[in-house]
Amino acid sequence: MLQLSVIVPFYNVQDFAPETLASLRANAASDTEFILIDDCSTDRTGELLEQAARDLPGAVHVRHARNGGLATARNTGLDRARGRYVTFLDGDDWLAPGYCRRLLAAATGLDCDFVRTDHVQCAARARTVHRVPHGRRGVVQDPRAAILPATYSTSVDYAYAWAGVYHRRLLDDGLLHFPDGLRTAEDRPWIWRLHREARTFAVVGLLGVFYRRGVANSLTQIGDVRQLDFLRAFDQVVTETAADRDAEALLPKAVRNYCAIIAHHLKNSDRFEKPVARRLRERSGEALRSMPQHVLADALDAMDADRSELLRRLHRPAVPGPGDAPHRPAKVAA
Repeated sequence: MLQLSVIVPFYNVQDFAPETLASLRANAASDTEFILIDDCSTDRTGELLEQAARDLPGAVHVRHARNGGLATARNTGLDRARGRYVTFLDGDDWLAPGYCRRLLAAATGLDCDFVRTDHVQCAARARTVHRVPHGRRGVVQDPRAAILPATYSTSVDYAYAWAGVYHRRLLDDGLLHFPDGLRTAEDRPWIWRLHREARTFAVVGLLGVFYRRGVANSLTQIGDVRQLDFLRAFDQVVTETAADRDAEALLPKAVRNYCAIIAHHLKNSDRFEKPVARRLRERSGEALRSMPQHVLADALDAMDADRSELLRRLHRPAVPGPGDAPHRPAKVAA
């Protein structure tokens, strides 16, 4: 069996793909495969990947007939992966030379279900180290115990799939696939599920992933309707957490996170197209009203005054006009 599968989706990143592919060449090894997914690019990305399929040792080239988004592209890679361990990279990011060998050594040495790593964020010429928000390092632990406390940033808030490596048994157990079709925030329900259902994990202070921030065609920079998929992602987090055996303890964390993300998008709603901004407000209000209300009340009480008031206004249902049917949001079990 191959030791490592590196899954790399690409979509219209012709300006960055050469650096990404060069970094993969600097990590090539006989026990490593690189699964390159062209998510139906319309620029020269496809040509670059066709060349890489010929020149890059261990390359597996897959082209989607239609664009499906990052989650779907990663799932394509997972379905093709043959490695004992799996990791990810985005098509506009890159790896340090020899990083995969160090990552694999950490994974095999700790022999746990998954290992999280730090990364370097790159914006123009600035380089910033971002660390997994978890204190104990190099020690195998229970991933469920690392979700809390609700009031602090924890490993589930560091939802970067490419900042880590994952044992194949998680794939065989059905825990590594992403919610199909999600265009953004696909990592959120994914990382929550890993922490709830995997058995062991560890954090290591390993740097080698370089994350490119502020790319013009990245979904984080585009204000169209695809951005609203964060609502679907967090709806799933809250629904699945509400069904968990430790729901009473974990729900405050999930609801608090959801509220913080809603408030962030509302405060930056001027970057959205007007119909999308209107839909953001409508869907956010529906989401707030569908949350477990006693948990939501505690979350709003604990937030700063500006965000709390913003969300409280949104939480109040609109007054129906003449002939309008009353709104009855779906309930999530507490």
